[in-house]
Amino acid sequence: MCGICGVLYRDPERPVEQALLERLNATLNHRGPDSAGFLVQGALGMAMRRLAIIDVRGGHQPVFNEDGTIALVFNGEIYNFQELREALRTCGHRFASDSDTEVIVHAYEEWGDAMLLRLKGMFAVALWDGRRRRLLLARDRMGEKPLYWHDSDHGLVWGSEAKAVLAAPWVERRIDPVALHHYLSLQYTPDPLTIYADIKQLPAAHKLVVEDGKPPRIERWWQLQFEPKEELSDADAIEQARALLTAAVERQLISEVPLGAFLSGGIDSSIIVALMAERTREPVRTFSIGFVERHFSEVGYARQLAERYGTHHYEFIFRPEDLVRVIEGVAAAADEPFADPAALPLYELARQTSQHVTVALSGDGGDETLAGYRRYLLDGWLRPYAALPNWITQQAIPGMAAMIPEPAWLPEDRNPITGLKRLGHFASVTHKASLVRWGSYFNHAEKLALYHERWREEPGARDSAAWLAAAYDAAQARSQLDRTLAADHATYLAGDLLPKTDRMTMAHSIEARAPFLDVDWVTWTAQLPRRYKIRGGTTKWLLKAAFGATLPPAIAARGKQGFGVPISHWLRNDLCTWARERLLGNPALDEWFQPMAVQTLFEDHCAGRANHGKKLWALLMFGLWAEQRMQGGVHA
Repeated sequence: MCGICGVLYRDPERPVEQALLERLNATLNHRGPDSAGFLVQGALGMAMRRLAIIDVRGGHQPVFNEDGTIALVFNGEIYNFQELREALRTCGHRFASDSDTEVIVHAYEEWGDAMLLRLKGMFAVALWDGRRRRLLLARDRMGEKPLYWHDSDHGLVWGSEAKAVLAAPWVERRIDPVALHHYLSLQYTPDPLTIYADIKQLPAAHKLVVEDGKPPRIERWWQLQFEPKEELSDADAIEQARALLTAAVERQLISEVPLGAFLSGGIDSSIIVALMAERTREPVRTFSIGFVERHFSEVGYARQLAERYGTHHYEFIFRPEDLVRVIEGVAAAADEPFADPAALPLYELARQTSQHVTVALSGDGGDETLAGYRRYLLDGWLRPYAALPNWITQQAIPGMAAMIPEPAWLPEDRNPITGLKRLGHFASVTHKASLVRWGSYFNHAEKLALYHERWREEPGARDSAAWLAAAYDAAQARSQLDRTLAADHATYLAGDLLPKTDRMTMAHSIEARAPFLDVDWVTWTAQLPRRYKIRGGTTKWLLKAAFGATLPPAIAARGKQGFGVPISHWLRNDLCTWARERLLGNPALDEWFQPMAVQTLFEDHCAGRANHGKKLWALLMFGLWAEQRMQGGVHA
């Protein structure tokens, strides 16, 4: 695991300065505290910071082919590198190390860009083909490892985090109004946008190529396919599920440094730990975090699983007195405004975990591959609702719900009042957007009412629900459930869950791995019929059928809880004074939003008249990010 960065000047006669590379690379020290590597070849410069995990002694970067004409820096892990190395050796390639990184160079030499399709793992690569003066940047299929870039008259700059790109002196810090507009609804900035007007994200499963002095060319190199459907008996499906997930876990156990697992107490991480425990000689080291607020804490379930498998279990409690320290750390680590409150406990969990292991497996991706969220059930439930008259769906039900206070002490996914209020959204947008926008917070009208008048025209008609609907339309799938799953892969998974895991863990030099995102598992589950994902009102049916017997009954039988965070409660109590100081009179917020509108949101929330916790949190994290990065909120 590493951080990578680089520069390719447009002028082939302009040499890259070593000092510039060092400046970019220094911003990524946390991603790779073990060593640094640099390459300068005229107008091309690449650098990296290394977190040594595989071939600790010999796996230094950059790596080269036999004659030194192809060079690579790489962030991630290739889990099938040993198989690929043997195949390449039979083709005559010679290796100087035992690292997975070197395999990529020889794979490119043998198969060109098509080598990406042979890689099983998580990765962001920067490869320089000196003979062709060709630069290849590429990201893994699901988007586990990030890559940012900027192109201008100077040339191309790239890095694992936006802060590395910003270290180039010609890259300006300007806010993109469209990205901000989407952030307020989604709690993240969707690719290819970033909050910075002059920096883009390379989307998952895409590559960027620069050659012959031409502008960057971006192409998709892989697409998740949901068809054709694989028809199986229940027994065969259960057998294959066990085999594929077991193989994924076994691949991801490779490490020369201490390894453990994040254990939430939910079914996904519990299954991963169970499979790890069955395949390791020493007790698995497991790490859990909970809250003082018992409605949000799952540590009791995690403890049950740890006891069943005899893990070496570490349990931490997130306490209110830690809040401000962790919030400021999250804002710095996220690099952009990021308003998923689950980043807070994950940041603290990673900090504590880093004192014991360097690699941690997680349950990320289980819900997106086998339809684990409750909202995946909505396609059946909403048909009769959508048939009701508009005066019921748009006036009566939302109106009655608006008069009922939402309890801030209860997680949103278990809060019936929150769900009742959100029903009003479903008749106001297309059905396809309804399912994927369940987690949006400010709707289009609310955002326009919040902006200063001079900014209302900036986003124009860029409704975030329409953006989500476009992701639904682009899905290579037929059924409504499959289209929704595909849209979630492209939006929520790629934009929220995976960046959250990457930034919060790498802030503490922890490599997080996700067996549920193994390419064999992802492609197989995508082509399963609906009945293996949802059956009889049960989500993730196949996962529970295949592995339920390996879990304590209380875990196997429980529904989806999610990593709920009592942010609404904190804003009314422990964070009230801190939030007031940062929301009211904040120059970054006042630049974009009407102060009285922000104040009204805050006062209504604190008085219990409404639950605006998630909305206020989005504003707070934007303001805190701007204080740290923008010195007052410069706009595009």
